[in-house]
Amino acid sequence: MDKKAIYRHLNEGKDEKTPYLCGLFNTIITESMNNSIKPNSFQAWLLAMRPKTLTGAAIPVLLGCALAYIFGKFQPVPALLCFLFAFLMQTDANFINDLYDYLKGTDREDRLGPERACAQGWITPAGMKRGIAVTTLLACCVGLGLLSYGGWEMIPVGLACVVFAFLYTAGPYPLAYHGWGDVLVLIFFGFVPVGCTFYVMAHSWNTAVFVVSLACGLIIDTLLMVNNFRDREQDAVSGKRTLVVRFGARTGLLLYFLLGMAACWLCFYFIWLGKIYAVLLPQLYLIPHILTTQKMARIGKGKALNRILGETSRNMLLFGLLLALGLIL
Repeated sequence: MDKKAIYRHLNEGKDEKTPYLCGLFNTIITESMNNSIKPNSFQAWLLAMRPKTLTGAAIPVLLGCALAYIFGKFQPVPALLCFLFAFLMQTDANFINDLYDYLKGTDREDRLGPERACAQGWITPAGMKRGIAVTTLLACCVGLGLLSYGGWEMIPVGLACVVFAFLYTAGPYPLAYHGWGDVLVLIFFGFVPVGCTFYVMAHSWNTAVFVVSLACGLIIDTLLMVNNFRDREQDAVSGKRTLVVRFGARTGLLLYFLLGMAACWLCFYFIWLGKIYAVLLPQLYLIPHILTTQKMARIGKGKALNRILGETSRNMLLFGLLLALGLIL
């Protein structure tokens, strides 16, 4: 009998112990999965990378490439290097967050989000530190390869990416714990990757790049908003002062909705460039975005919000693909 069937069987009874049995069964399944993963194994590192988050690295570079294409500046080699750098930095940030949230005690037993590698014992803290060092070094090597295309001015940008990957959760003033996460997403998932991808090919900056960078940052911030909405009670206990903790769940839900809307409204700028598809296609994103917002409001709290996390990631990717296609057409 599979897991869903067992849950269905348990829920058919009206015994007051049923919720306990369901919870116990879920705990057994989770423990079984944890025990099957060998510490510091390839599977453990793959889970620690959190591959589903890599769409957040790919979308800004994709949009930067689309902008370079419409201005006749696209080059495949720097585009590939930008993708690789973005993937490595996203992985590096995931490793750093995993380690320092564990060291700060944020990843407790009541965690609602996907399991973290250090907290589950899949990777030792010492192993994670080595992984961070290797990933950071690889990202820097790829960044050096971009210097021949973008120029030496790329060095401070690359250094900022590395430094803020650490400052997000590490150090005496972790930015994510003081409500700066949303600002960092706008900068490092919007203006930096979109703008720099365009710059290393075109050696210029224009209003279209600014608009797409802002729209991209807003869309990717919806993913952070879901995380913060789901974890608001645990974050409050841990002293993590996100916007949702500061202003409440209703504000978090409204911000989630408005972030997606604002990104779509920004696309109306492309009317002035005669890029009508870049205006119209991204508006299709609003259909799943509205439906996901309604579902998020109905669920309200708990682990069920992880479904909203998955839907938000899907919607985010859809927006990026639609806008990139609209720009190219």
